[in-house]
Amino acid sequence: MRPRIVQADGQIGFYWVTPDGVPTTLPDLVIGDEEPDRLVATHLEALDDALIIAAARFGDLLGGGKHPYPDERDDLIALHRCLDLLVRDYALAAEVTGLVPDVRAGKIIGTATLFSIRARFPVGLLGPAPLDGELAEPSPGVISGFGQMVQVDPERPWKGGRWVLKSESGERYPLTLSTMLFDSSGVNKDAARREHREAIESCVASATSDDADPFTVACALDWLLYDWLMAHREDPDSAAIQIPRGHDSDAGMIVDAAFASVRARTKIDPGLTAPIPTD
Repeated sequence: MRPRIVQADGQIGFYWVTPDGVPTTLPDLVIGDEEPDRLVATHLEALDDALIIAAARFGDLLGGGKHPYPDERDDLIALHRCLDLLVRDYALAAEVTGLVPDVRAGKIIGTATLFSIRARFPVGLLGPAPLDGELAEPSPGVISGFGQMVQVDPERPWKGGRWVLKSESGERYPLTLSTMLFDSSGVNKDAARREHREAIESCVASATSDDADPFTVACALDWLLYDWLMAHREDPDSAAIQIPRGHDSDAGMIVDAAFASVRARTKIDPGLTAPIPTD
């Protein structure tokens, strides 16, 4: 008998049980298991299936095409918490077993993270973006200038940063990685991707600093990741994340950042300290 996954009809996400049917978690299962790789692979496949089900059920809400009713708000909260815990469990299991996330893992964890962020947005559980309130509102039309990744505080990278368009007049406007990569001219796209990734990695590396504020860390990572993931979707109408050829190591970065975000939010969201619901 082997551990198995349980996902009842209508259930959001899934959970693991021992061979005796006792609810458990993937990190607990892989310790001492003879085939931990199989358990981790099964977890990823089940998470991928759960995302397909969630997309069919919550697509309009996640895409912003529909405002949630009260009962749908509860479902979105349950969705984000379940996905966050499943992402956390994958990251912990990979850490325990020494597995290096491959491209498929990066895509699935990235898509799950994007779903979580989109689920939190309409229910007010997504904090402010870095530099929120400090940038000018763009007016209609084309604004000329150059984009730069601006850190909130270079000495405290856990506060994050974001892309900013500095206009010829000196005004600073919000910018996104997607705009840099697809809708701007004269951009060194490889350099932009590299600079954005470095900002994420720097935020992750400093997230556990003694002076790091969990809420600020969570906001910083969520917005840096959101910007990255939105720029790496399969197409503009899809939430499926793609990793460019030759950039396999992006998978590890995505997993590390997603886990760091959950870890930070666990300190401020009691719902992330409870087990995954089993009913």
